[in-house]
Amino acid sequence: MSKDTKEMFKNYVPEILEFDEEIDGCDEHKIRDELLSAKEKILKDFQEKQANKRVYRHPIRTENEKT
Repeated sequence: MSKDTKEMFKNYVPEILEFDEEIDGCDEHKIRDELLSAKEKILKDFQEKQANKRVYRHPIRTENEKT
């Protein structure tokens, strides 16, 4: 910072702002929390279903390999 900038902000005290739903009128944080919890539940259910699923693989075909 230059000397002018330091002098200009020498006595600056930042103001702490608090979130107020009535003033800000935003409830997106609630919606986001609900969506994240729903996502976690869906992922957990999906992982449980995948854990019980058997995977059948075809044998590797080797007739085209040169010996």
